[in-house]
Amino acid sequence: MATSLGANTYNRQNWEDADFPILCQTCLGENPYIRMTKEKYGKECKICARPFTVFRWCPGVRMRFKKTEVCQTCSKMKNVCQTCLLDLEYGLPIQVRDTGLSIRDDMPKSDVNKEYYTQNMEREIQNSDGTRPIGQLGKSPSPSDMLLKLARTTPYYKRNRPHICSFWVKGECKRGEECPYRHEKPTDPDDPLADQNIKDRFYGINDPVADKLLKRASTMPRLDPPEDKTITTLYIGGLGESITDLELRNHFYQFGEIRSITIVQRQQCAFIQFATRQAAELAAEKSFNKLIINGRRLTMKWGRSQAARGKDKDKEGVSEMGTRLEPVPGLPGALPPPPALEEEASTNYFNLDPSAPSAVINLSLPPPPGLGNPPPPVFGSPMFHPMGPPPPPPPPPMGFRPPGHIHYPSQDPQRMGAHAAKRHGD
Repeated sequence: MATSLGANTYNRQNWEDADFPILCQTCLGENPYIRMTKEKYGKECKICARPFTVFRWCPGVRMRFKKTEVCQTCSKMKNVCQTCLLDLEYGLPIQVRDTGLSIRDDMPKSDVNKEYYTQNMEREIQNSDGTRPIGQLGKSPSPSDMLLKLARTTPYYKRNRPHICSFWVKGECKRGEECPYRHEKPTDPDDPLADQNIKDRFYGINDPVADKLLKRASTMPRLDPPEDKTITTLYIGGLGESITDLELRNHFYQFGEIRSITIVQRQQCAFIQFATRQAAELAAEKSFNKLIINGRRLTMKWGRSQAARGKDKDKEGVSEMGTRLEPVPGLPGALPPPPALEEEASTNYFNLDPSAPSAVINLSLPPPPGLGNPPPPVFGSPMFHPMGPPPPPPPPPMGFRPPGHIHYPSQDPQRMGAHAAKRHGD
């Protein structure tokens, strides 16, 4: 049985025969080894209604099968993906991109005018080098700040999930975990995002996704400069491990002279200090919420003054090295001053018995009754010194200090030889 596509062969030379589709990274999937089925002239384009080669593939595990929806000519005219119809450079709907670039591409919608317009676009595509967009998009100026702020820099694979199981919604699905569809509650039918049309998305009109993004762009935060005019430092966060000092310098040198760039690898951030306040304000205005280096979107804030950082450290108990000092449990906040030497001399008792093997410091027993201060040494005794009285003995080590307020367990007089001193005194 002949199909309508096979019978309509009067303009067959304009049918598309491609070897590979034009896809974005999200629709292609994260698996580099992918299997596709190719069907030549398998379907009509949903925009120009001309037969084209249809590709079908699965972008990943537990994902739904996807296929191309428009021909490559319509894809190149708008610089969009053949499946999701999002811009290949920014990952945004066509309506948002055209609004940001301030262009208006009025494509004809009637059959005859649409065919004539498509043929002219094909001729322009053949004459171009294929490295830049064509039509009104190719004549557009540099990208706007709004597009750089809203641009998606990483793939969004959640968009490839399966559809919601209608049997599960009715409570009749018996597959359980083997069901290839999602068992989730569907969105509210009154939600504008539930009503999307592929033609409206291509022509850039009445697109609910684009309206949501444009509202988000109007409420985006701004980075206001601080009142302290001495602050010329910008904080850059989210560097990762691949961004280097040279890459930061190559981006920020266009705004003014850079005094220093400090990268804190542990925190994955950097501090960029400009020579003038005017250069720092220009860099913050041109780079806030749209700074992308090596495919990573970086955050930006203003640095703080030295006085503000010092007050915060005092409040939070932060040391000069930037680490927080936690109190040790069981210890006082501050150690008292050491006792005077006179007090140590009055509390220490030295055993001067010559028969003892060594002089032992007695810290716990008082002097024996009847024995006051030791007698002065006589000539010929071991304690006699011809040059005068011997110098006072050095203060005992920390472990033999007299009992008192204990600061550390090692200063406890009941440990570290105190028992031996008692036994020797006895």
